[in-house]
Amino acid sequence: MGKVKITETSLRDGHQSLMATRMTTAEMLPIIETMDKVGYYAMEVWGGATYDAAIRFLHEDPWERLREIRKRAKNTKLQMLLRGQNLLGYRHYADDIVDKFVELSIKNGIDIIRTFDALNDTRNIRQASESTKKYGGHSQLAICYTISPVHTIEYYKKLALEMQSMGADSIAIKDMSGILLPNVAYELVSELKEILNIPLELHTHATAGLAGMSTLKAIEAGVDIVDTAISPFGSGTSQPPTESLVRTLQGSKYDTGLNLELLKEVAEYFKPIRKKYIDNGTMNPKALAVEPSIVEYQLPGGMLSNLLSQLKAQGAEDKYEDVLREIPKVRKNLGYPPLVTPMSQMVGTQSVFNVLTGQRYKMIPKEIKDYVKGMYGKSPVKISDEIKAVIIGNDEIFTGRPADLLQNEYDTMKNEIGSLAKSDEDVLTYACFPQIAKDYLKEKYEEKNSEEKISIQNIDVVF
Repeated sequence: MGKVKITETSLRDGHQSLMATRMTTAEMLPIIETMDKVGYYAMEVWGGATYDAAIRFLHEDPWERLREIRKRAKNTKLQMLLRGQNLLGYRHYADDIVDKFVELSIKNGIDIIRTFDALNDTRNIRQASESTKKYGGHSQLAICYTISPVHTIEYYKKLALEMQSMGADSIAIKDMSGILLPNVAYELVSELKEILNIPLELHTHATAGLAGMSTLKAIEAGVDIVDTAISPFGSGTSQPPTESLVRTLQGSKYDTGLNLELLKEVAEYFKPIRKKYIDNGTMNPKALAVEPSIVEYQLPGGMLSNLLSQLKAQGAEDKYEDVLREIPKVRKNLGYPPLVTPMSQMVGTQSVFNVLTGQRYKMIPKEIKDYVKGMYGKSPVKISDEIKAVIIGNDEIFTGRPADLLQNEYDTMKNEIGSLAKSDEDVLTYACFPQIAKDYLKEKYEEKNSEEKISIQNIDVVF
């Protein structure tokens, strides 16, 4: 076992986990060249919620961000997170859209695409993986880690072998809720390393206070790459802090070889940015708190704050504990889906409805009905006939690959958005987020046409 490689997540999952993905491109760019010299294996800079947040809240072009980062990161691989057939939106897209999205992601600067499916249904990641390889990218397929009677070490081994046989260049254990216990991490990594002949990466969150210990045990078990976030955007609901792990491994056989002096510089750069977002209320200090009971509820960190605000809006904050207790029951009824986007939101919303109406499954969102009908893929465990009857009555169940029901749609989208789109990237923005894309594109090109348009290089970062 040689030195451990590090993927830095602060520019994607770090600020997504801690402050709703609100860091701007202008805040990122001045430090990229320094980060590029640290010696990271990769930097995760795109995908996840970065696309949605950029156009919805920051009125920025996510593709422009990627290109500008790529210009400055000459030595480090750039990585993104993709939700398989869902891409970065919230429904399944046709194969031609998935293919186009992957092609342009790679063309604009992405090297590694980490692809996952919320149900670990490999049919939903096949197209994205094949396209990644077709356009010369590194296809990393991710196992969504969860705990249930069916999610055993054997289950994960079988899944990993299937991903390897699909042509994955590497595999990630994606522990989105931070519930992987240190000894389980050791066992899982040991067993996977025995059967895989491609690299294995660990991605976890520090929400429950386990991440540092689990990462260390995974390293001792032979994991090749681990995800960390620079300290101002590490810990809490984010990843374990980069510098702490680099120091821990220094001088050992796992020494990362990363430059601590440069890491210090990177951290110093981000501290005032973090302060700005704490001061303006975007970053809730609660996100930095440790929540050990997350292991029982298995909720991704961001979902806890979402639940709280949902209940607050209903004037039902006192029902928070009841909803937390309801979530595992709903999850069991629905065949133990891993709680990751979009399943976490769906299970959470159904649990809120069950508690607030005082009657289970009296109100059922359309998404839950579609899920039970098989429109999202195969549930890990078969859903019981009684639950099916309650949720969808006698409706038919679809057992195929959900995207097979979709016709190619890229040209349709292109025609729909018409002259508002000036590039294929714009068409994809519309395909993923039709509601907000029109306003965003209008604004984008009106600004471009106005004389005051300042080039991104001239914007001073305001702390």
